[in-house]
Amino acid sequence: MQIDLTGRTALVTGASRGLGAAMAQEFARSGANLVMLARTEDVLRSAAENVDSQGAGGVLAVPCDVTDAAAVGAALEAAAQRFGGIDILVNNAGSGVRMPFQHLTPDVLTRDLDLKVFAAVRLAQGVLPRMKEQRWGRIINVVSINAKSLEAASTPTTLSRAAGIALTKSMSREYGPWNVLVNALCVGKIKSGQWERRHKASGSNLSYEEFLEPIAKTIPLGRMGEAEEFARVACFLASDAASYVTGTAINVDGGLSPAT
Repeated sequence: MQIDLTGRTALVTGASRGLGAAMAQEFARSGANLVMLARTEDVLRSAAENVDSQGAGGVLAVPCDVTDAAAVGAALEAAAQRFGGIDILVNNAGSGVRMPFQHLTPDVLTRDLDLKVFAAVRLAQGVLPRMKEQRWGRIINVVSINAKSLEAASTPTTLSRAAGIALTKSMSREYGPWNVLVNALCVGKIKSGQWERRHKASGSNLSYEEFLEPIAKTIPLGRMGEAEEFARVACFLASDAASYVTGTAINVDGGLSPAT
């Protein structure tokens, strides 16, 4: 199946590294214009240059902290001036903050919800008027399989990711009549900068691939996922090929999660 996003504009948050960068590249290969948001400007610019060399559409890189309402507003305005607006929104910003429940503080929980839930709400509210007017839109919320099958000492990320699924399902019911499709993608154990940082922090003498071997053995497919594999599922959901798929929370995890 050939996915064609020519003429569409996709906004991806957390787009400078890992899954965000992989999704941006996949959208670009499919012909979409891209708006890439991330906090670290130099890394974002480098990622944008790499995407620009691969895709047919235009690329706009906007350094942006998605927890800052003014910065989000400015980024959406820049996107409107360059491309006319956003057709596809991918809420990908966030990382896994884990700790025992007894150590959880309101400040830690508030920061996590602000990044993973409130920012997604803010961005969605900014793009929905155009999507409703044209009766076409795609919103993809990147969450985690831990939102469905919980692990011990995983608060606050489990809580914020579960809220992301609830948000997805609520929005899909409300905006379906305007052909605005809202889905969540649940990340399993996929190679990314997060795993590279874990390898480095472990102080292990093992190579990166050797470090991942015991983790891969816990997955039914027997291997870690690749960022490109995740990105292809996102690209499908963003396309007309997924025109009857909304309100779902799809696991991209090699069969790891016992919860569908």
